[in-house]
Order: sequence, then structure tokens, then C-alpha cells
Amino acid sequence: MGRDQQPEGGAAFGASRLPAAPEHGAETGTRARVARLILEHGPITASTLGERLGLTPAAIRRHLDNLMQEGMVEARDAHPRGRRGRGRPARVFAITGAGRDTFGHGYDDLATNALRFLAETAGPAAVSEFARRQVAELERRYRPVLAKAPPQQRARLLAEALSSEGYAASAGEAPAPGGGEQLCQHHCPVAHVAAEFPELCEAEIEAFARLLGTPVRRLATIAHGDAVCTTHISPRDINIPETKAGPDPEPGGRRQSRTSRPGGSA
Repeated sequence: MGRDQQPEGGAAFGASRLPAAPEHGAETGTRARVARLILEHGPITASTLGERLGLTPAAIRRHLDNLMQEGMVEARDAHPRGRRGRGRPARVFAITGAGRDTFGHGYDDLATNALRFLAETAGPAAVSEFARRQVAELERRYRPVLAKAPPQQRARLLAEALSSEGYAASAGEAPAPGGGEQLCQHHCPVAHVAAEFPELCEAEIEAFARLLGTPVRRLATIAHGDAVCTTHISPRDINIPETKAGPDPEPGGRRQSRTSRPGGSA
């Protein structure tokens, strides 16, 4: 989705946009750029960070050390997709929960308390219906653009749309065997709320299936402690249905994570 095609309106569930990096001096500004790049593209190696930001190895190490001391970034061993030779595994850097908090989470306390009240007074099914109605607005804005796009471009367009609303999303070829694509959301403005109310994640993934016109499967979520919200997109190409709303909630309210299909069936 080009800049001239991005739908207007705020994010689903009242998400806040990512704030601009602070400009309180070169050192602070560069450190904020490092943190943002890790948020949007992490886990990521120090060498890749240096290349993208034009920093020397010594400079990038200094910023990473400071960010780790502040608890905003953590280092971990990379999980190679292929075979590696002997030697120490590559180190990558990922944003921590504390670091993610600095980029905003909307009105977490207010939203959580409101959904608790809704669940207590109207039951879990009402929370599911609320989540689907919120996502319906996202579908309304993005459906015209995605419906006109070739199937192979829809994931990228959806990622661009989500990024414009603060989700720092990207799309690319799925690393797992079997083909398909992978949609990654490196930031979730409602992660703290979704940790208690997974209905938000479930409604979102159902909407993705309808918008993309193909089955999708949620592999990981920030709300459950993962570094990135990861969604596998089936390679099967079908037409986007005209359905604008999600399926009726199942008895009992909350549902388990599963593959979502365009028509809303499991």
C-alpha cells in the first residue's frame, strides 16, 4: 500500500502510533534509533544494526551495552535456519518488555478495566463480540485496497497498513517448509490488554484470514511473551469473500488458538 493509498483512521482497539525518536542530543537520538530498529526488525545482529544505521562496530556495541543496562534490550543466541559451522552461535538482540513499553501501549488500564466490567456484567461472549466489532472497522478500511491487489501482494499491503497504525509489521516468505508467507508484527499497542483478553488476538487473526482470502495460523504473540506476533499465511490463493463481520462466538466465550479461514470456520 503506497503512502497515497493508506486508509485513514486510527488503529483497531484504539492503538497508539509509535512515537518519534527523541531529539535530546545526538547520543540519545541515536540510541532511540537503535532501539526502534531492534523493535521493528529484531531479533537482529549487531553487525546488521551497524550497517543499517551507518555506525561503527564500537559505536553500536556502546549503544547496545547502554540499552541492555537500562533493561530495554536483551541478547540471545540466534536460532539458525540452516546448518552452521563450528564456533559460537551468532548473537542477536531483541527488545524486552520494558523496552516495548517505552513505545506506548494505548490506554491499557482503562481498556483492561472496561473489558473486565463487560465480561463480568455481560459474559465472555460479549467480550468476543466487542473484539470482532473493533476489528470490523479495520476490515472496512483495508478491504477495498486488498481486494483489488493480486494475492501475492496482499500480505505486504496488510503489513504496510498495520505499520501505519503502530504495529511495526513486515511480511515475507515463510521460513518453514511448505511455502506460504509470514506476517510479523514487531509491536503490539494492546499487548498488555490482549494478555488478559485473547479475544482481541483471535478476532484479529480471523480478520486477517478474510482480508487475505486464505487460511492463516497464528504462531506466536507478544501478549503471550513472544518477541514478535507471527502469523503463517497459507499459499492457497482464493478470492476475498464479501463477509464483513466475523463468525458468531462459540458457546462458552473464549476460544483456543487455531487456524483461521476466510469464511470464519476452523
